[in-house]
Amino acid sequence: MYAMDTLNELSAKLLSRQAVKPNQGITYSEALDLLQVSGSDVLDLLGFANNVRSRCSGDGVSLCSIVNAKSGGCSEDCAFCAQSRYHKSKIELYPMLSPDEIFNAASDAACHGALHFGIVTSGHRSSKQDLENVASAVKLITKETELTVCASLGILSSEQLNHLKSAGLNKYHHNLETAESYFDQICTTHSYSERVEMVKRVKASGLLACSGGIIGLGESAEQRIELAETLLKLDVDSVPINVLVPISGTALSHEPPLPPMEILKTIAIFRLMMPSKVITLAGGREHNLGDLQPLLLTSGANGLLIGNYLTMPGQSPERDKKMIKNLGLHLGTNKRSHESFNNKIR
Repeated sequence: MYAMDTLNELSAKLLSRQAVKPNQGITYSEALDLLQVSGSDVLDLLGFANNVRSRCSGDGVSLCSIVNAKSGGCSEDCAFCAQSRYHKSKIELYPMLSPDEIFNAASDAACHGALHFGIVTSGHRSSKQDLENVASAVKLITKETELTVCASLGILSSEQLNHLKSAGLNKYHHNLETAESYFDQICTTHSYSERVEMVKRVKASGLLACSGGIIGLGESAEQRIELAETLLKLDVDSVPINVLVPISGTALSHEPPLPPMEILKTIAIFRLMMPSKVITLAGGREHNLGDLQPLLLTSGANGLLIGNYLTMPGQSPERDKKMIKNLGLHLGTNKRSHESFNNKIR
């Protein structure tokens, strides 16, 4: 087992590094060593990561919500995805929502305490008309609400990103999904390098980059660290982490679940590698963690996706907000103060 005194030694090393370079994380090699942590020592690791999160990122929890603005019919063969046309999942199929429909979803998210709102469409690329719909929706949302707006529309050009940025877009989301060494087990219709180049393009445009992945796809623990290292090198601004929920009709419908403490250990190591980033827990947290969900926010996470997860619902936003308050944390802010959040859940 990875002894507590070794964790204390690593903590001292990290504090020493951060005195010279604030927000410096643990090394790739140290992250691999932490995979040895097991048994009750995992709780010590979670506490270590929680202290780093508090010191480097504060005690605010960022809430975001998304709308599935175009559902199904995707030409890609991602093994986990219910929206792929290669699979036979039973989901609702519909074309691009109108700007007003997207705006209504954003308004509802704001009423539930979200500070950030993402517009998500299925497909490898977006049509010109779909992009115009999104641009119009972004203008409406930024004019009428205090939400910051993100979009996840597949592969876009620099010109398309700049167009959305001009409309008021704040952030662009494009997951790497998994480690490069495992990607060909998950998707064969496009390359890993294409995803990496898209994230680089987002950074070059001046938009914030949101990129993470899904754990529990059958990858090894070492490959999860490989994904974290890639995200660190890309210097993404926020890291959403999903945990696989096997969906009937997909290629991974019978994938066994990750043990809850393995999930929490992964979150902790991601935090220690990326002390100042927003690490958001998204799809699969209820299904895979159940009553242990609060430990997500004491293992280094500082963001939650509330409401729906594209093709499946999450738990109620009220339950998430209550969980945050019970842990002594508060809602992260952009234009709002967290006081209005606290008033809503008294």
